[in-house]
Amino acid sequence: MTTQPATAQRPTTGDRHVVVVGGGMVAQRLVEALRDRDSTGTWHVTVLAEEPRAPYDRVALTSYFEGRDPEALALGDPALWKDPLVTLVRDALVVDIDRQARTVRAADGRTWAYDELVLATGSRAFVPPFPGTDLPGVFVYRTIDDVAALRGWVEQASERLGRPARGAVIGGGLLGLEAAGALRALGAYSTVVQFGTHLMSAQIDLGGGEALRRLINSTGVAVRLNSTTTRIRPDRQGNARRMDFADGGRLEADVVVVATGIAPRDELARACNLPIGPRGGVVVDSGCHTEDPHIWAVGEVACIDGACIGLVAPGYAMAEVVTDRLLGGAAEFPGADTATKLKLAGVDVASFGDAFGTTPGALEVVHSDPVAGVYKKLVLSDDGRTLLGGVLVGDASAYASLRPMVGRELPGDPSAYILPEGGAPAEGLELPDDATVCSCNNVTAGSIRSAVTEHGCTDLAGVKACSKAGTSCGSCLPLVKKITGTELERAGIEVSTALCEHFDMSRRQLFDAVRVTGLTTFTDIISRHGRGRGCDICKPVVASILASLDDGHVLEGERAALQDTNDHVMANLQKDGTYSVVPRIPGGEVTPEGLLVIGQVAKDFGLYTKITGGQRIDMFGARLEQLPDIWTRLVDAGFESGHAYGKSLRTVKSCVGSTWCRYGVQDSVGLAVALELRYRGLRSPHKIKLGVSGCARECAEARGKDVGVIATDKGWNVYVGGNGGFTPRHAQLLAEDLTTDELVQVVDRYLMYYIRTADRLQRTAPWMEEVEGGLEGVRQVILEDSLGIVDDLDEAMSRHVDAYQDEWRATLEDPDKLRRFASFVNAPTTPDPTLAYVAERGQARPATDAERDGTAGPVLVAGTTLEVRS
Repeated sequence: MTTQPATAQRPTTGDRHVVVVGGGMVAQRLVEALRDRDSTGTWHVTVLAEEPRAPYDRVALTSYFEGRDPEALALGDPALWKDPLVTLVRDALVVDIDRQARTVRAADGRTWAYDELVLATGSRAFVPPFPGTDLPGVFVYRTIDDVAALRGWVEQASERLGRPARGAVIGGGLLGLEAAGALRALGAYSTVVQFGTHLMSAQIDLGGGEALRRLINSTGVAVRLNSTTTRIRPDRQGNARRMDFADGGRLEADVVVVATGIAPRDELARACNLPIGPRGGVVVDSGCHTEDPHIWAVGEVACIDGACIGLVAPGYAMAEVVTDRLLGGAAEFPGADTATKLKLAGVDVASFGDAFGTTPGALEVVHSDPVAGVYKKLVLSDDGRTLLGGVLVGDASAYASLRPMVGRELPGDPSAYILPEGGAPAEGLELPDDATVCSCNNVTAGSIRSAVTEHGCTDLAGVKACSKAGTSCGSCLPLVKKITGTELERAGIEVSTALCEHFDMSRRQLFDAVRVTGLTTFTDIISRHGRGRGCDICKPVVASILASLDDGHVLEGERAALQDTNDHVMANLQKDGTYSVVPRIPGGEVTPEGLLVIGQVAKDFGLYTKITGGQRIDMFGARLEQLPDIWTRLVDAGFESGHAYGKSLRTVKSCVGSTWCRYGVQDSVGLAVALELRYRGLRSPHKIKLGVSGCARECAEARGKDVGVIATDKGWNVYVGGNGGFTPRHAQLLAEDLTTDELVQVVDRYLMYYIRTADRLQRTAPWMEEVEGGLEGVRQVILEDSLGIVDDLDEAMSRHVDAYQDEWRATLEDPDKLRRFASFVNAPTTPDPTLAYVAERGQARPATDAERDGTAGPVLVAGTTLEVRS
């Protein structure tokens, strides 16, 4: 072993020392793999991280804008960094490698000796060399610090300008679209500027790109194609203000995000004369070795097979290869799985394998439905049997099952996998043991099965912990769950459906038990059917079941203690500790007088207002003690609770229909109002949204709802099982050409069947996938009465309609319930006069007396922290 300089740090544990330069996702995987497999404790590993935090999930950066704590992005088990054979050094920017002495030096002068060195420095955002990219207001989108700075700028710009900031993203790839979604989440206007002919051009074809553009537009993000940015111009204060394009066009922008690609951070390798690839990156062989026998490279900085790969799954594979080699193995890089899936909420798009059909003789099977916003393509071998790749836009539900089948023969007709109502692989399709299910962690179907058969795992959590499947991006979890369940059944192991430790029943079983016994209190229910005192899982479930079966108020008696936070105060808790109030506006129809009342309430209470996606008005920033006063004003004007806080009916969205639209063939507004008034307050396993479109143009986006109704010349078509959120689904046709009475009966039965049989917090889309018989099974139950329960379903819905009461009005009429609405014990109706609440996003907050006379002391910031005012 080479003698090290006296100043070089070397750990006292472990026979040999491996230093990892870089603290990203791939570095974390290498450390985790090495500690899992180094049973003799031969290696001590030191990670030199440039950032001031442990490795985190960069793939999920967008969730930071949804209020997720940065600490929640941390990867793996935190105990890894407390392992005596692991040292994590933060704020350690390595600036020099001495290959002869085998040492690395940080910018602050600290030096570490190594036996083996792994470069995991990743990449940086590539910034095009046109003028203006250095202006304030121009950002890249790469680290937590980047997105935190972006968020702060947008919020300050919106407040300074007195309007939402105008944002632009240069680059229409995966990262650019996520950045555009982040801008929208911050309330800014957002435009994607793409150099090429279509979005995500590196992953999907032109047809898929056009479908994706329409989907992106539907989220409120504009798209500008075939546009080359030549300059970003400043305003008078020197901040970014306008973008100029090569075709003479221009775009006003207060904030610009550059997402034009990445460049490997190979400066350390260049400085110590390691070979560099033609487009950058440290050249490595199939074992991830550089030219230096003691230096390795993994992840985006590694140039392997002539290219750097900007995806996490290949980086994880390289980390496994290096781990194996350090422990005496001979593993080689298996090649890159370039499958990708967009994680922008509300947009479903994926590609895998030979998505562009470049294989000689390849055939393409395409299904395109522009009205539904769906484009699907499978690429097959020249005999039409072997799957080579695919593109899924608008409905990527088949991604998890199809991607592992690349290179394998598909059973049956390939078109069955992409046609409507056939988006999931045909029944009976079973992945072979060597098919990769989790590409992030390189976990095969066989490994998942062995977690059950050989390691004794009996639930999804155990399989995840044992196999690592689904512990990274999570897109494979539905398939992991399915394989786990199938294997447990084969092994004769009962698959637990227990609600929690206090109830052995599933939600469906508990619902039936409560319905049959007629019990109306949690105490009686847990005494009869469970044990213990309950928990935050079973209590809200019982509260929901009681609300579905009984007409009692959610805050009546002991029911108040069962509710989730939002139901407990009948308003939506926001991240700053205040609440939002959403009055019901059935079908989006509202009178001018009603609008004036809402506007006056928002003005008087200093609330921020926003039109919701369900055609209602949301008012943000209300304090707890203000809620009754706000409700009083709204109720007196004829409004009622919009139940935006509950697992219940949210909205019934509608277009203007035949009343106004020249294309409308039915009164969509009238039907939407009737449906919303019928189902208001209907408690369910999860929230429910409906949509009614007056013609096939589908302006109400009904097929993205739990229940969607579309008008035809012959009546109404009803679609079911559509959801937005993290796993978007398009609704499927249940029945067509119905009269209004027939439609209402079908929807009654569908919703009540869902409420009775769905699992806890299960939306209608996954419920439809799991309910016996799927769509056809549901059709037989509610249209053909295959279970003989439709009369019972009809009666249950009738009871709900007859028993409905407005929860806001009922609370205002009950002094006992009103006592719950006080922020301060010593000031139940008014806050401490020395506290001044800080406004958010231009919120027009009335000044307090203390602020007017200058005596205000501390300022309550965002409802949770105090800042001393000088």
